[in-house]
Amino acid sequence: MIVTFNSEFYKTDYADDNAASKGRIESIINSLNEDNSIQIVTANQAELKYIKDVHNQAHIDGVQRTKAFEMALYAAGVSIKAADTAMNGSAAFACVRPPGHHANKSFSWGHCYFNNMAIALTKLKNENRIESAYILDFDAHTGDGTINCLRDWDKCFIQNPMADNREQYLKDIDAFIKELPNVDIIAVCAGFDSYIHDVGRKLLTFDYYAIGKKMQLLAKKMGHSRRFGVLEGGYYIPDLGKNVLAFCQGLDD
Repeated sequence: MIVTFNSEFYKTDYADDNAASKGRIESIINSLNEDNSIQIVTANQAELKYIKDVHNQAHIDGVQRTKAFEMALYAAGVSIKAADTAMNGSAAFACVRPPGHHANKSFSWGHCYFNNMAIALTKLKNENRIESAYILDFDAHTGDGTINCLRDWDKCFIQNPMADNREQYLKDIDAFIKELPNVDIIAVCAGFDSYIHDVGRKLLTFDYYAIGKKMQLLAKKMGHSRRFGVLEGGYYIPDLGKNVLAFCQGLDD
């Protein structure tokens, strides 16, 4: 299992919001370091040309005027690295901030600036390395930005489960992927705020393992084993690390 990361994410002065909370990234990395099968690798900022493939210039200029611009470039670049890693059949997870699934083509909200997932997948698509994708977004909030950025890609299938309880939530995932055609890559917008002690008040730690396992088995069923996740929300710091670890362990072989 490869986790892509950059130590710049330890910094919290780029914004004043939940995603920039002190201790949030530390809780994740400390938990991931408990598993010797997980390798944490460093990735760098995305080139602006990949940002421009997804966002319009006015939005990029607006982000560039904020303190978060440099950090947002790191988040996109680390996400690109995870997607590239997945293309080799290895499970990957991008531990990033700021998140990205509320970043539309021309504006953003909800602690997001650039759409990390859309940028990573669009790069693969433009390089003719993939033609299709499945995105599972299990954040407590719908990834409106990802839907907006990828709306013209008819072979990109996006699921945002919104069931009222954990049992139905997992069943909804199963029902969606049961009808899914073969796709070239499995991608997960991994927001951990649907956790029982976070804003979503729904999922348990084991559920994140179960979801990761579903994605692992789905990728194998597709015949290529390409799967990766990108960190989105998740703000209950005492358990955030163990929830991310559970998902990564499920996603891994």
